[in-house]
Amino acid sequence: MATYSIPAKQAQAEIEIKKSRFIAYAKGIETRAEGMAWLEEIKTQYPDARHHCWAYLIGNPSCAANAGMGDDGEPSGTAGKPILNVLNHKDIGDVMVIVVRYFGGIKLGAGGLTRAYGQAAQAVMEVLPVEQQIEMAMVSLSCDFSQEQQVRHLIGVAEGNLLNINYQQTVIIEAAIPLNNRESFQQSLLAMSIEFKEPE
Repeated sequence: MATYSIPAKQAQAEIEIKKSRFIAYAKGIETRAEGMAWLEEIKTQYPDARHHCWAYLIGNPSCAANAGMGDDGEPSGTAGKPILNVLNHKDIGDVMVIVVRYFGGIKLGAGGLTRAYGQAAQAVMEVLPVEQQIEMAMVSLSCDFSQEQQVRHLIGVAEGNLLNINYQQTVIIEAAIPLNNRESFQQSLLAMSIEFKEPE
């Protein structure tokens, strides 16, 4: 699958269970650092909340490159894990969910907490708007100066993006090509006796 869904913008949902409020947020992230920075923003926004629990999934959801979760003081496995479990079944990548809990005075127990955090994550994912992300392959190639314009044209035909160009004894070009179009792009280059490589 070379395309997958990602969050189009931030979403929010709230549920209440036995007087505990669970405020759930979902938004798109591309790195763990970006997610942790957003978590700090939410903590600043809700400094008096008892818990700020979270989970994220980065990359294509069918083979996510990176996932993480945090219980923030809740019993181990009762908060981050059920949130991540919801993400694992949504077929949406590059996404993070944070659930803020205000304790209502009535203990929910481990099973109750697990269900509550799962329900909060489910609620916000149901209202999260999504858009399509096209998976890209990063490629690097070397061509003669006389071939540069043709290579630029082929990148455009492949619906790719020219990322960097470096003029040395030859022209070094780095580009991002949609995975779906990589093979045809490669064949077009081979017809010009140009080979490309992908970064390790």
